[in-house]
Amino acid sequence: MDAAPLVLEAWHIAALVGAGCIGGFINVMAGGGSIITVPVMIFLGVPGPIANGTNRIAILAQNITAVSTFFRSGVSHFRLSLSLAACAIPGAVAGALVGATLNPEVFNTVLAVVMVAVLILMQTGGAKAVTAESTPPKNLLYGHLLMIAAGFWGGFIQIGMGFILMPILNRVMGLDLVTTNVHKVFIVGLYTLAALLVFATTSEIMWLVGGILAVGNSLGGYLGAKMTLKRGDVLIKRVLLVAITAMIIKLLFFT
Repeated sequence: MDAAPLVLEAWHIAALVGAGCIGGFINVMAGGGSIITVPVMIFLGVPGPIANGTNRIAILAQNITAVSTFFRSGVSHFRLSLSLAACAIPGAVAGALVGATLNPEVFNTVLAVVMVAVLILMQTGGAKAVTAESTPPKNLLYGHLLMIAAGFWGGFIQIGMGFILMPILNRVMGLDLVTTNVHKVFIVGLYTLAALLVFATTSEIMWLVGGILAVGNSLGGYLGAKMTLKRGDVLIKRVLLVAITAMIIKLLFFT
C-alpha cells in the first residue's frame, strides 16, 4: 500500500511527540497507549494499515527504554522474560501477516468485550501485591502457552496488548504488578521487533513519522518505568482502571 508523501510541519512533529509521550507512559504503566498514537497518525494523513505498522517503531523504542530503565534500577528477570517472549514471537509473526485483513467494526466490538472481561478480572480477587522477596511464578506451562495467543494479538493490532499480558502474568502466573510490568515491556519489545520486520517486508512503513513518534514514546516509556518503581502496584492499578475504561468507552461509542 503506497501512501502520499506526508509533509511534516512543526505542529505535526509536536503532535507526534506529545502523543508518543502520553502513549508510551500509558503503555508501560498499563496498556492501550496505541489507541492514542495510531489515531493521531491517521489524523495527520497516514493510512490506517500503514499507521498500524509504523506504530511498531515507537513501541519498540518505548520498550527498549523501559527495559533499560528497569535494568539500571536493578530490576530484571531476563531468563523468564526471554522464554515468554520466545513463545509470543511466532504468534506475533502470524498476527502481523494477517493484520491487513482487519475488519474495523468487528475488531472494535471484540476488543471492547475483551477489555470489559479484563477490567472485571483485574478488579476482582485482588492483584498480587508487592512483597519483600520476589514470589516464584506459578503455572509456567499455561503462562507460556497463553503467550502464543497474546503474541498473535500483539502482532495483529497491538492496541490493548498490555491489558492482555497483565492478567496472564499477574493472575495466571501469580506475579506482582511491578514484576508483571518488567516482564511485559521485555516481551512486547522482543515480539515487536519480529512484527516490525514483517510489516517492513510486506507493507509500507513511514520511518520518519515512526522515528519522531518514537522520541515521544521513549520519553513516556522512561517516565512510566520510573513511576512503576516509585509508586508500584497502587498507581499501576489506578492507571490500568482509567485506561481500560477509557478504551471501552472509545470503542463502543466513539468509533
